[in-house]
Amino acid sequence: MLIAAHPPLIANHLLAKLSHREYQHLHANLERVTLALGEVLYESGDPIQHVYFPNDVLVSLLTLVEGHLALEVGLVGREGMVGTPLALGIDHSPMRALAQGSGTAMRMSTSHFRKGLQDCPSLRREVYCYIHILMAQVAQTAACNRFHVVEARLARRLLMADDYAPSNTFHLTHEFLASMLGVRRVGVTKAAHALQQQNLISYSRGEITLLDRLGLEAAACSCYKIEKHATCGKR
Repeated sequence: MLIAAHPPLIANHLLAKLSHREYQHLHANLERVTLALGEVLYESGDPIQHVYFPNDVLVSLLTLVEGHLALEVGLVGREGMVGTPLALGIDHSPMRALAQGSGTAMRMSTSHFRKGLQDCPSLRREVYCYIHILMAQVAQTAACNRFHVVEARLARRLLMADDYAPSNTFHLTHEFLASMLGVRRVGVTKAAHALQQQNLISYSRGEITLLDRLGLEAAACSCYKIEKHATCGKR
């Protein structure tokens, strides 16, 4: 993990919602870090030593089965943060957090984050709101994995990546997607081929590009729209 030399603009949407005064209060304890593809931020059961506010990187939240099989249950991008259990008084991560690609995030130590929650009402409000949205995403993902076909789930997953990342091109191998969706590699291969045949995506050597977002939305299951419109209600 590399520490960047200069602070960035407020690319993370959660941090950008804070008042100027409160953000400046937090800024001294934020550092910009570069995450590498496949970098593990926490393993399940690890103590949470830092929280991360992604700028232009996606982080997969994975639950482990039998100690080695992983299934993606959540996806965090620039709209949120990684390390939410700390806001609920929990010191250890219940899931593996893994960088889906390379990019940057703002990092803060556990002690500074907890102090920030005490001192900054806006931070508390935005973090709690995000926890609500993330819980809704995890619940919807569980239902999606049980009831929807792989092609529709893959379309949903690609749309989510497009929402949270700055580019419509992603490095996602079939092996990685199979692990994320909890299916065999052949299932992902067939689903990706079907979407490519409809000219919704292009796929070559692990690089997936979205060609027709509206068409991909039509191909996705209803879970995508449900998650897209998840809010905290009146703010």
